[in-house]
Parts: sequence; C-alpha cells; structure tokens
Amino acid sequence: MKKFLFAAAATVALAAPAAAADLPPRPYTKAPPAYTAPAVVYNWTGFYIGGHLGGAFAGDSSLQGSDGRFLGGVQGGYDYQFANNWVMGLEANYSWLGSSNSGVTFPGGTIVSGNNNGLGSVTGRLGYAWGPTLLYAKGGYAWRDRNLDVSLGGVPQGFVTEGDHKDGYTIGAGLEYMFAPNWSAKVEYQYYNFGKTTFTDSTSPEIIGSSFRNDEHTIKAGLNYRFGWGGPAASNY
Repeated sequence: MKKFLFAAAATVALAAPAAAADLPPRPYTKAPPAYTAPAVVYNWTGFYIGGHLGGAFAGDSSLQGSDGRFLGGVQGGYDYQFANNWVMGLEANYSWLGSSNSGVTFPGGTIVSGNNNGLGSVTGRLGYAWGPTLLYAKGGYAWRDRNLDVSLGGVPQGFVTEGDHKDGYTIGAGLEYMFAPNWSAKVEYQYYNFGKTTFTDSTSPEIIGSSFRNDEHTIKAGLNYRFGWGGPAASNY
C-alpha cells in the first residue's frame, strides 16, 4: 500500500509541470490611464453685443474744454480667430455724452459754445489672444451729434463756419478678457478727430477767423455677450 501511494504522489508531481507547460501564456493588460481634465480652448470667433460706461475729455483747443464728461453706450460686432492666436473683427459703437457748459467768451461779449452730444464709430480691429485674454488695436470711421451756438447778450447770432464736420476718424486700443462662457469684459481707449472749425463770417465780427479743434479722448469699460461661439470649450483630444 505504501508503495502504491508513493507511486501515485510521484506521478502527480511529474504531471503538474507538464500540465502547466501546456497552458497558454497570460495575456498582457495595460493599466488604464489616469483621468485628466480636458484642455480648455478659448474661441473668439462669433457675433457679440454689449454696453459700456466711461468718460470723455476734449482737447485743450476745443470749445468743450478738457473737463471730463460722463458717457454711456452700446456696441456690437463680429470677431474671427485665425492662425491660432490672431483675431480680426468689425465693430460698431455709439456713446451718449453728458452735456458741457464750457464755451469761449470774446472781448466784445460774444459767447461761442459747442457740445458733442454723441459719438459713433465703425471700426476694424486686430488683436492677439492668449487664452482668455485679447489685446487689440482698432481704427476707422467716426461721426458725432453736434451743436454749435453763438450769442451776444443772450441773443443768438448768425455765423458761417468752415470745417465743422460731423464725420471724422477714430483710433484706439484695448484689453478684453473672457471671464465666463459667452461673457467678456474690456477696457478701452478711443480717440476721435473731426478736424477744425473756423468762423468765416458772423454778425459778431470779433469771432471771424477764430478756429477750434474738434477732438475727443474717451476711456471706456464694457461688457460683451458672445452668441455661442465665444467662451471656453472642451478640447476634443
């Protein structure tokens, strides 16, 4: 009996390695990659509308003087992002200006006063974006809502001017930041120039030949809503 048990154990011991050798190799399985959040891609392409608040400061040689006036307005436009980081676009905006009580009093008592009640522009703009930040420059056509008055002792006087244009040009620059999907905020400087006004004739002779510049410096802070195209979007890879 002992011989039989010894023989059976030896048979099992010899058969085990052979059976193991006949098994197929264990397949290699790669550990699942660790989860990483998708990259955020900022896209400036699309239409937008918004509003702005700020101040306007006329040039020293203008009838309004250099005292600041409140402004508020609206803007809208379209941007297109290309070559990864460059953004070009077209924008229209209009600003309503607070009234100015400034004017010039001549030696004979004649008072000449003028005020730009509103400023508008249609401009192209070109900028460079890195992530949610856009630095840009702009320039183009400008127009204004303007009144000009001449009075003597409270009585309106007749006058003729040259160069009192309602149309002009504008240039500017700004910084815009996309702080949430579809929303961006900006700060912007914009300069408007409408040439020079010269009085060529008047019932108050002392003002004939007098000239005034017509320019405005503006500082604006604005908020834009971007219609779906703007804002952070998850990368596809």
